[in-house]
Amino acid sequence: MKLNQDRCYRALSARDSRFDGRFYTAVHTTGIYCRPICPARTPKRENVHFYPSAAAAQAAGFRPCLRCRPESAPQSAGEASSEIVTRALALIEMGALDDEGSVAALADRLSVGERQLRREFQRQLGAPPVAVAQTRRILLAKQLIHQTRLPMTEVALASGFGSLRRFNECFRELFGESPSALRRAAPTKVDSASELTLQLSYRPPLDWGGILSFLSARCITGVECVLGQRYARTIGIGEQQGVMVVEPGRGDSLQLRLRLSRLDPLPTIIARVRRQFDLGADPLAIGQQLGADPIMAALVAARPGLRTPGAWDGFELAIRAILGQQITVAAAIRLAGRLTAEHGQRLAVPSAEFPQLTHLFPRAQVLAVADLSVLPMPGARSRALSALARASSADPQLFAPKASLQMALNQLKALPGIGEWTAQYIAMRELREPDAFPAADVGLMQAIAKLEGRRPNARELLARAEHWRPWRAYAAQHLWATL
Repeated sequence: MKLNQDRCYRALSARDSRFDGRFYTAVHTTGIYCRPICPARTPKRENVHFYPSAAAAQAAGFRPCLRCRPESAPQSAGEASSEIVTRALALIEMGALDDEGSVAALADRLSVGERQLRREFQRQLGAPPVAVAQTRRILLAKQLIHQTRLPMTEVALASGFGSLRRFNECFRELFGESPSALRRAAPTKVDSASELTLQLSYRPPLDWGGILSFLSARCITGVECVLGQRYARTIGIGEQQGVMVVEPGRGDSLQLRLRLSRLDPLPTIIARVRRQFDLGADPLAIGQQLGADPIMAALVAARPGLRTPGAWDGFELAIRAILGQQITVAAAIRLAGRLTAEHGQRLAVPSAEFPQLTHLFPRAQVLAVADLSVLPMPGARSRALSALARASSADPQLFAPKASLQMALNQLKALPGIGEWTAQYIAMRELREPDAFPAADVGLMQAIAKLEGRRPNARELLARAEHWRPWRAYAAQHLWATL
């Protein structure tokens, strides 16, 4: 992505927070790169160059600023204009290039050639995919160094480095000093290897009340709860299990608190939490597009920070979607609670803060062999649940981002019991497809009728939604919020 250097300098001079995370300022005289809101004295125009990503700045030989901390900049799901790069970034955030992952395998998952993917990354972000992934690990490690007192071995493990030696080498190469030397002032709270508190940034505004209201109505007994301004739930990754709590944090951030036996899955957990609470959304860009429609303009003005809440786990969300077919949300949640009580694993170490959290949501491998015919639902629906569990067990990437929305919909609709509405709903909330739109949803039709006095059919609603592209999922969320 070619940046207009003079415009970037004007934004830097104004310390305009709207540009935070959209570009980075590299200062030739100091060798560091900063956020546009850095409190340091504004450098002279001839001494700076602007880069579209932190990875590009680091690839050019600059190191992160210790004052403005680029690792704390808000991330944007749409930071690249290329759809291929946007989808690749989502997969990288979920660990596609960690461990044994390769750029060739990443390109294959996106149905593009490896050379094309590398070209797009260079054009959009100014750095290759591997450099972007490496920068992600380094900035997460730097965040852990500044925000926690975890031992450096735990920081290395939690940020995705394969070894402490490689972790130390990367920091010495980038900062010229060891990781421990970067840790200057201890935070007020001391974290242990099993407890962690982090700040996750977002682009303001954020309708936290709207998110909690949406999630509260869908809380599964024993798995999750909303208390005051806090959302808490049990989580399981691999053989590890624990409890996470999300609540308003400092400034434009949410605070994530974790209790886990080990922190090596932390990058995956952070990616999931960011996706669940839609922290990569750009409210300004979404509002500008939707605001062209008079009805949407009023809804956006009423809820400017509205998000499309996601899900902690794709399999869980898909099970919820099937359970909710042709019944109320409350009835579907009761069924999910019964399913969890009968087939979910009990939490090994109960939470003293949230004793009502007792179970993990059932795993696909468990439901694949369970007798679900005893649940009070049509036989076809219980068979659809079993088929979904078997498919998810066989394909761990079933709910990972695909090369396109249509490809994702086609793959989902190939499963028994999943039609257009269910596929669009899963794409919207789990695959984070911003243009997914369940046009046959009764609630959307009722919302339009409430606002305009006439209820459209699915075809009319779909035609109306053409004006809301590429943010139809957010338009749907705005309409649901009126009910």
